[in-house]
Amino acid sequence: MGQTPRMLQPSLSERHFFGAELRRLRERANLSQARLGAMIRFSADLVRRIETADRFPSREFVEACDRALEAGGALTRLLPLLERSRNSDNMRATSPSGSGNADTLLPTQLEEKPGVAGMVVRVPFQPGVLDRAALDWLNAAADPRPPVVGRPGSPDQVDEEDLHAAETALAMFRQLDHTHGAGRVHAQVQRYIEGELNRLLANTPTSEAVGRHLYTLAAGFFELCGYQAVDTGAHGLAQRRYLRALRLTEAADDRLYGSYLLAVNIGHLALHCGHPEPARRMALTAVRGSQTQATPAVTAALQAVVARTHARLGREDDCLTHLDIAERQLARSKPDDEPAWIRYFDAAYLADEIAHCFHDLGRPQHTQRHLGDALTALSPTHVRRLAIDTALLASSLAASGRIDEACATAREAVDHAARTTSHRCLQRIVEVQADLEPYRCEPEVREFGEYVRHRLPLAAV
Repeated sequence: MGQTPRMLQPSLSERHFFGAELRRLRERANLSQARLGAMIRFSADLVRRIETADRFPSREFVEACDRALEAGGALTRLLPLLERSRNSDNMRATSPSGSGNADTLLPTQLEEKPGVAGMVVRVPFQPGVLDRAALDWLNAAADPRPPVVGRPGSPDQVDEEDLHAAETALAMFRQLDHTHGAGRVHAQVQRYIEGELNRLLANTPTSEAVGRHLYTLAAGFFELCGYQAVDTGAHGLAQRRYLRALRLTEAADDRLYGSYLLAVNIGHLALHCGHPEPARRMALTAVRGSQTQATPAVTAALQAVVARTHARLGREDDCLTHLDIAERQLARSKPDDEPAWIRYFDAAYLADEIAHCFHDLGRPQHTQRHLGDALTALSPTHVRRLAIDTALLASSLAASGRIDEACATAREAVDHAARTTSHRCLQRIVEVQADLEPYRCEPEVREFGEYVRHRLPLAAV
């Protein structure tokens, strides 16, 4: 039997970051540790130990993995980072006054707390289970059995006041997540779910309406947990959290929110893990299953995901068709008539989706124009999205050959990323450096590399 992957926090150290990237690429290639080991002529046990940050990889191992996984140099570019960490560890080990906390890199790093382990445990992302989940959702009974309602005056009933308190907590957690990234928040969210939310779910609601509202609210918490798992690099865990949220929307008879979870959360996750075809099926199933209920903003969000999948598959005409539908639908939207959970999806967020489409299609000028619209309207408190979009803009400028502007923009992205504990931000900064690699001899690029090493050492390559 295969072993359960060890808990891994990619933001913790160079070894953890490399291990997370190696595992992500191996799973994307649908290879077992044993199969990868055979391909590169190293033992499966060594692959396992490097993936779980128990061992530093050798140069030969890294280069062999890069070739076998067709990573395009992404792993090899992490070698200087690993070698500096190895030398630093050796110096600490031989120093009488050396610190025992050799893996700590960032002064704002999250301290280990109860509940963190459960959020960052690495389980594999499994695209094969998505079609079954989507089919179950599509065929769910139109009128599920209503929640059990307690007798008036019964102790421990869930009422509107309980739901209001939980909604306030969810809004607070979401704002903290936008500002700081999952690294500093997910343990708090997990503890709230294990304590207060589970208590509410175990008790009886005062009415059917309260019961359905409770299930929808619980789905919101598990959606946030899934999003935070993505942000820590735990893609398999994110999949489980999203599927749990989807089942809760079925219990709540909330078809619209379920369609959103299926396309925007699960579909985006599949895209992020390198599976555009399953992502396309999830988004199209969501569109089909919500046709009679979808509001303009929800329709726009679903269509934007369909467009993203076509862009990743290189189908430009299909991508533009669905983007056109999304833009026309959003133009019809009236925020007061939309569900509260979709009101964030405005013209700026659609511009962000459009920019990612054009980036995947290799059209940097269009990418830059739409990113400009997205960044101009983005709230300063959404630091993670600022970091990711600014880094994408830098990559697009590099693709246009505007190296001075790319480096200056990339510095801004590093500054934003340094304010978060987000694995996604770190990945995007690494990708910017890869995009600037052809110009590594230019002084601006060398200076940017030094800036990353000083400001955000975990992302330095």
